[in-house]
Amino acid sequence: MNSPASARPSSTLDVQAFINEQPLSRYQWRIVLLCFLIVFIDGLDTAAMGFIAPALSQDWGIDRASLGPVMSAALVGMIFGALGSGPLADKFGRKLVLVSAVFIFGLFSLASAFSSSLDQLLVLRFLTGLGLGAGMPSATTLLSEYTPERLKSLLVTSMFCGFNLGMASGGLISASLIPSYGWHSLLVLGGVLPLLLALALILWLPESARYMVVHNKAVEKIRQLLSPIGPAAVAACSGFSLPEQNTATSSNVLRSIFSKTYGAGTLLLWLTYFMGLVIVYLLTSWLPTLMRDNGASMESAALIGAMFQFGGVLSAVGLGWAMDRFNPHKVIGIFYLLAGVLAYLVGQSLGNMALLATLVLMAGMCINGAQSAMPSLAARFYPTQSRATGVSWMLGIGRFGAVLGAWIGATLLGLGWNFEQVLTALLVPAAVATAGVLIKGLVSHADAT
Repeated sequence: MNSPASARPSSTLDVQAFINEQPLSRYQWRIVLLCFLIVFIDGLDTAAMGFIAPALSQDWGIDRASLGPVMSAALVGMIFGALGSGPLADKFGRKLVLVSAVFIFGLFSLASAFSSSLDQLLVLRFLTGLGLGAGMPSATTLLSEYTPERLKSLLVTSMFCGFNLGMASGGLISASLIPSYGWHSLLVLGGVLPLLLALALILWLPESARYMVVHNKAVEKIRQLLSPIGPAAVAACSGFSLPEQNTATSSNVLRSIFSKTYGAGTLLLWLTYFMGLVIVYLLTSWLPTLMRDNGASMESAALIGAMFQFGGVLSAVGLGWAMDRFNPHKVIGIFYLLAGVLAYLVGQSLGNMALLATLVLMAGMCINGAQSAMPSLAARFYPTQSRATGVSWMLGIGRFGAVLGAWIGATLLGLGWNFEQVLTALLVPAAVATAGVLIKGLVSHADAT
């Protein structure tokens, strides 16, 4: 049966309504795959320094403490990359920012492989982080604007779990590469892969049709972007529209996310994502160390640390599915609450490795799943003209939580806290994250049209 849009040859086609009406096309699946690869390689490159640190320390004859600033440099770059990329993507387009981001982190990752000093490596990892930070929010925004509402959370959350998969896969890849080819090899791979992907993006990734409509681009260009989804309906219409296009300007994106409509939701998204990353990075940074300090073997500590990352991969599809069918704020809130409870239980189970591994996997499913779902929640919340800014600023501000999480772990260990006490402390950020997302659902819950 023809859609209402295709039945009126002279009508204006509402782009999101049109996408909602159509079955998911091969064209849209290609966008899903390309965005997943961006986030996967992003995760692989983000984790690279952690995997090469022992070999680099040995090769250069330096202690691991001296690598601290280098280990943090990419994370700091990611903050600035995320904060800057959103307004640029809302002004100049999603594709341009995405291709540039992937090219930047590929180029500087490759250059990092040939560093000859710590200072040089620090600068190059910071520049790599700029690209890494810019990639994820633009990929999230672009994908969300090509997906029907009934599948939006499922597809965006599934895409975002590529980051956890990339981080976890880095351990397997480094175990094969570094012993044979040295620490440089992982950075070379982390540079070559995104450079090749940037070429693929230029050829096969479309610009956002919603962005083109909101910015009043040529009708024929928009028609070319949408034709692969539903050629008959697109050919029959005379123009394209979105409910928010008449309010769009190129300069009001920051004002928009702090407006009366979106301001409270913006702050609550930031708070929730920030607290979630406190948990993620405290566990990612210090769980293996805490286990080693309590007598676990290096192999056991590494394996259980990897299970924490894989947990998010396992839960992403189910969490996205649930968000599309139930209140997404309540779904995410339940996952944050369970993450805190499971972190506490992990702290009580050090003497039983089988139970510990199971609980760490479940904790990873809850907290990494919830974090992977937050960009989808943000993308649904903001209108097209400020969506990239809203998503990217949530991710950028959240990165300060990552820095705080790693710092809190070091501080608590320095104060003599034990394994159980550190894990119990995670109940606090879990409770705040739960409250943040649930309150947002009450005071600022509506999806953008």
